[in-house]
Amino acid sequence: MSEPRQTTDSETNPLLKAWVTPFATPPFDEIKPEHFLPAFEQAFADHSAEIAAITNDPTAADFANTITALERSGKLLSKVASVFYDLVSAHSNPAILEIDKEVSLRMARHWNPIMMNAVLFGRIAQLHENRANLGLTPEQLRLLERTYTRFHRSGAGLSEEAKTRMAEINERLAQLGTSFSHHLLGDEQEWFMELGEADRQGLPESFVASAKAAAEERGMAGKAIVTLSRSSVEQFLKSSARRDLREKVYKAFTARGDNGNSNDNNATIVEVLKLREESANLLGYPTFAAYRLEDSMAKTPEAVRGLLERVWKPARARALADRDDMQALITEEGGNFKLASWDWRFYAEKLRLQRANLDDAAIKPYLALDHMIAAAFDCATRLFGVTFEERKDVPVWHPDVRVWEMKGRDGKHKALFYGDYFARPSKRSGAWMTSLRDQQKLDGEVAPLILNICNFSKGADGEPSLLSPDDARTLFHEFGHGLHGMLSNVTYPSLSGTSVFTDFVELPSQLYEHWQERPEVLQQFARHYQTGEPLPDDLLQRFLAARKFNQGFATVEFVSSALIDLEFHTQPASAAQDVRAFERRELEKIGMPEEISLRHRPTQFGHIFTGDHYAAGYYSYMWSEVMDADAFGAFEEAGDIFDPAVAKRLHDDIYSSGGSVDPEAAYEAFRGRPPEPDALLRRRGLLDAPKAA
Repeated sequence: MSEPRQTTDSETNPLLKAWVTPFATPPFDEIKPEHFLPAFEQAFADHSAEIAAITNDPTAADFANTITALERSGKLLSKVASVFYDLVSAHSNPAILEIDKEVSLRMARHWNPIMMNAVLFGRIAQLHENRANLGLTPEQLRLLERTYTRFHRSGAGLSEEAKTRMAEINERLAQLGTSFSHHLLGDEQEWFMELGEADRQGLPESFVASAKAAAEERGMAGKAIVTLSRSSVEQFLKSSARRDLREKVYKAFTARGDNGNSNDNNATIVEVLKLREESANLLGYPTFAAYRLEDSMAKTPEAVRGLLERVWKPARARALADRDDMQALITEEGGNFKLASWDWRFYAEKLRLQRANLDDAAIKPYLALDHMIAAAFDCATRLFGVTFEERKDVPVWHPDVRVWEMKGRDGKHKALFYGDYFARPSKRSGAWMTSLRDQQKLDGEVAPLILNICNFSKGADGEPSLLSPDDARTLFHEFGHGLHGMLSNVTYPSLSGTSVFTDFVELPSQLYEHWQERPEVLQQFARHYQTGEPLPDDLLQRFLAARKFNQGFATVEFVSSALIDLEFHTQPASAAQDVRAFERRELEKIGMPEEISLRHRPTQFGHIFTGDHYAAGYYSYMWSEVMDADAFGAFEEAGDIFDPAVAKRLHDDIYSSGGSVDPEAAYEAFRGRPPEPDALLRRRGLLDAPKAA
């Protein structure tokens, strides 16, 4: 009698099987936490074998057997990791977070020997040295240069002793980044404030409905709560007439990761900075910022500081003038107190009402989530000829997630777009774009699977989610990133979509925000969620007039965060042994108004401490804004915000080219010249700012 047949992981583990779903999408309904570690084991083993075959190839190195072979390697690892990290960020649970601790360390241990492989780097370096004689296409030449740079900057040319130390640093940084992220999520999940009837003074109905939905999400049906999601906190601070509660919410929000509990991030920051400095020194750079910025559009810390300081002065002057006006308002109302950080948004709304006869509560009923999604899609249709159709047959990781199929002008499938819009305890805060699969054409057309994750407040009792103007802008911003991924048209996966310099990657997203606030778009899509009436012309004009209001505050809270990031990574790590003292010292140095806090205090600054993607790079949003403000001018000069000729250049030179072209060359191909820096100050209304005191 024969033995019963053993089933293998590849037959039972959905991560290892071929996906027989629409468009070969991840079968989220079948994937369980216990599937990940075996899938990662298999993926690491497969990838290591592929790398060994390239490294040990006895034939002389050429583009096909080295660079193209590297591009083909690691497919299973990309497949498993993209699903895993989507769940870690957007729908985690204790089991997933526990696995994340192990996977982050294993990932570092897997990549270290690859990126520091001297023999493999020797093959790449030989090709790079001889690149002018290889007959490569422009995209192939760009790929070779980026591959060489990536390995060189990872330490592939270091001594064995230095490589060993670099590997240890990378492993520890991976662990610390994961810890930082988990600590932040822990503080956000643990805190909420219940709103009794007496606690709701000034709060619009839409906020109370969202607060009830948030309570229901946490198993507290019938109650209403404020959470530490930014969209919840911002709206509460703008609207609540209860100063004592505003202070309580503000202090909880700004103390995330800084509470002296098991989620405290201070020690994590100190160690991260020390290790980053050591790794930069090993590679021959004086500071981590010098290392990080060499491979960017900015090139040097001095260039970054120059831009930030140019914007800082007029922004601070405008913010101080607004502060004085708000203090006068408090005095007029008989308030016997000094404006504090938790008062700014509340009195800014009153000031906006006084100056522009507009508050956010008036516009919100016209910014229903579904209408703004439709607006974002329609702008893409008018610019790029793509269309969107909702699909109900694609598996998702949470019932709130929606999926649309994007088709090109020719009616053929181009991409799937997943939208996960609502805040929940299992999701980290913020808004981001990522992918489950990137576009490429190396072995036939591969269509991308692109994700937008947001944290908007959910409407209660079947009511639609209503967005603030900031939320609506965020939706367009992330969709701009999404289009960068969906419109990508390159051959090689390493150059796909958003695989560009950090200070260029925000151009497609920030540029797309411009369409959200255009009268032509708002007149069509800003409709009252109950009556369907379009935004009245009077309200539209007041909304447009108020756009530049409070820009001093918005710019100060951003630029101060960018400057702190730069100082963390240019000063010796020893200067930040006491993170709070460092923060205080740097803010005093730049003359930070005490009534405004950093957009991200260090202990919650996930951009720069959960990984190094934005480390010494938070300035990138502003660097890109110089380009996006200037780039939209091309449409304004054409007299049509959907001008076909300008839109075609935008598609070809910016959105579809991924990382296949040098960003400066890409921008100049689109605009015909370098960007004009004053466009940023003009857009923010800071060209005519008062002189700083």
